[in-house]
Amino acid sequence: MTSTRLPWLSSRLQGFGTTIFAEMTGLAIEHGAVNLGQGFPDFEGPDFIKRAAIEAISAGHNQYCRTHGIPELNRAIAEHQQRFWGLSYDPDTEVTVYAGATEAIYATLAALCEVGDEVILFEPYYDSYRASVAMAGAHEKLVTLRGPDFSFDPQQLRAAFTPKTRAILVNTPHNPSGKVYSRAELELIAQLCVEHDVLAISDEVYEHLVFDGEHVPLASLPGMRERTVVISSAGKTFSFTGWKIGHTCAPAPITRALRSAHQFITFCNGTPFQHAMAHGYRAPDSYFEQFQAEYRARRDKLCEGLASVGFEVLTPAGTYFAQTDIRPLGWDDDFEFCRMLPKQIGVAAIPTSAFYSDREAGKHLVRWAFCKTDAVLDEALVRLKKLRS
Repeated sequence: MTSTRLPWLSSRLQGFGTTIFAEMTGLAIEHGAVNLGQGFPDFEGPDFIKRAAIEAISAGHNQYCRTHGIPELNRAIAEHQQRFWGLSYDPDTEVTVYAGATEAIYATLAALCEVGDEVILFEPYYDSYRASVAMAGAHEKLVTLRGPDFSFDPQQLRAAFTPKTRAILVNTPHNPSGKVYSRAELELIAQLCVEHDVLAISDEVYEHLVFDGEHVPLASLPGMRERTVVISSAGKTFSFTGWKIGHTCAPAPITRALRSAHQFITFCNGTPFQHAMAHGYRAPDSYFEQFQAEYRARRDKLCEGLASVGFEVLTPAGTYFAQTDIRPLGWDDDFEFCRMLPKQIGVAAIPTSAFYSDREAGKHLVRWAFCKTDAVLDEALVRLKKLRS
């Protein structure tokens, strides 16, 4: 983010500047660096989903669709929630499809927040969270996750709840830390939500990428089904991030509010891709098992390689990101390190303090994406060995 005031930009968005992903990807392109910064797969998703998209296009499914999602996809999402997490949602009144999870997050906050409401966020946070809160006219209350295990102080969390608190936004598995919230942590969050009558927004886009521990949907805990908006992403689960298909699952009264906002943001999106993703959510268990196993292998490859270079590796329990402490290599400023890296080493990564308001809490950390082919990961690790010389 930048402190320079931009002309014409509303006061709500002053200070957000250009995302760190744009800056680091720009440096990667300029210097021909291996890009382990931006979190998108450099490989294709499943052929059966691609074929389904082609068939949908050929069959003429190319115009506006029902604003909250084609019926077949809504049913497939509802089946998926029941199949994997034991959560029952009505596909017609409780499932909504968006232009990716990012739009779902913004639409949810825009629909549910009044100007001046407070939304509790954990830092480090996915960068769109704060911007979405600001655009909704609400204010953030931050609770800090601190390494090496990215735990939070229960007292700080309790203190964050005030009479102005409208919602808490939880991301598990968590980007950028790779943390998977424990059942005990989520139970405390649930207890406080019920006690203070607060809504929960649960970003679960990495729900199928848990390597250690378990994924516990917040909505599955006592008292939470009726107050939780679950958000997820077909792009993450099926490696088609450019298709931008995300969804929410929420009680019918909340869903009506979400749809009121969504209809004036994108109205609908990606009709043929929605048809294709209905096939994805109905994939056999073997797909999801292989998906997880392949990412576990990528995680292990990258983490072992980073450790061999000399980083202190904070091995992620989930997602497709790994954190490293750069201090063992003599660096203590993540921005300085990441701006040096593409030019001198030929690799791009993301400075983790970009996701903290309290930059000091994360300035010794760097995030690496392992949603890449083995060849790309291997090349990056060969180049990173130059840091030892």
